[in-house]
Amino acid sequence: MTESRAGVTPGETPEFSLVEGGLFYRLTRWLYPTAGVPGHLGRGVTGIALFAWLPLLVLATLDGNALGEGIRVPFLLDAQVHVRLLVVLPLLLFAEFEVHRRISPLLRQFTDRRLVPEHSKEQFETTVVSAMKLRNNVFAEVLLVCAVYGVGIFVIWRNYLALDTATWYATPSGERLSLTFAGMWYAFVSVPIVQFLLLRWYYRLFVWARLLWQVSRIDLQLVAAHPDRSGGLGFLASTGYAFSILAGAHGALAAGYFASMIFFAEASLTDFVAGICLTIMFVLFLILAPLLVFAPRLADVKQTELLKYEALADRYVREFDAKWLRGATPANETLLGNADVQSLADLASSYAVVQSMRFSPVTNRAIIRVAATTLVPIAPLLLTTISFSELIKGVFGLVF
Repeated sequence: MTESRAGVTPGETPEFSLVEGGLFYRLTRWLYPTAGVPGHLGRGVTGIALFAWLPLLVLATLDGNALGEGIRVPFLLDAQVHVRLLVVLPLLLFAEFEVHRRISPLLRQFTDRRLVPEHSKEQFETTVVSAMKLRNNVFAEVLLVCAVYGVGIFVIWRNYLALDTATWYATPSGERLSLTFAGMWYAFVSVPIVQFLLLRWYYRLFVWARLLWQVSRIDLQLVAAHPDRSGGLGFLASTGYAFSILAGAHGALAAGYFASMIFFAEASLTDFVAGICLTIMFVLFLILAPLLVFAPRLADVKQTELLKYEALADRYVREFDAKWLRGATPANETLLGNADVQSLADLASSYAVVQSMRFSPVTNRAIIRVAATTLVPIAPLLLTTISFSELIKGVFGLVF
């Protein structure tokens, strides 16, 4: 049997993964050639995290800035750097395993549930292969590296994230920052690693959104009366599970910055209410917005099928009315337990399902799940506004 591009047998849905591809993936596979996706990721997390964090400890100690006097932010007390390198960085890597485990079965549902008709299967296969090629694009990752060093470090980090005070990594010198030796490693190695992994995830989410958009252009066999109230696309709401670790990583990234400002810039958690809301909205947009590409198609299906169900209901109700209310009751039939009454009730239920059909697979539960996952790493900062004992009393007061 001949095989098509990317080793895909014609007529079969290719196995798709947002993880297995790209220059960084090839590097980790080269370092751990015998391990599968969870294996090489698990082995690589510790090495990458230590490569980014451990030299900072050594260099800051040699500089006398680990717990040094004369600087406002010593290394060991800098919550932001520890959260960024020992929490966020591992989460960004571990998220790959969860996405790899869930996205491929999710995409396969389009064919398993016969949403893709026979005449569109080739188009669906071509769409998946196109997404795989875009995912494997080496030039894209090279551009991400250029963006990290061209914008992420010299513009965003220096002007908006670096503290304007004496720290273990830099001291203000006029309008510029004078980096220490530890600061040089932090600015040109550690921070770029985290920024690159973040941008790489954004690129992958772009690939995922593009794939869903192209699938939405296919002549899908959507069913307006499907009980998931999304035309049969309700399974896509579980996208929130696939990207839950990524959502937590964004929450941890924000929490590290808020903690640094609270501990060393005399800010309070209430100063960051808007920032917390923006973080949640940004994560919701990243993860759930791609599902909105199906909204026009679902709206069209609902409008079309609702008219058909209204016509069917009108026809059935008129015949029911003529048979049981306006005509003579059939002598050989009894009203009690009659199938006509049950069919009328079933038709009403089906019509109600079509009428309540949503315009997207996004559910309230999915929104709450993603928002809650993002908030979990930020929640401990509540202890900066109230004591732990007061928090426990408040929780018990709500429960009991």
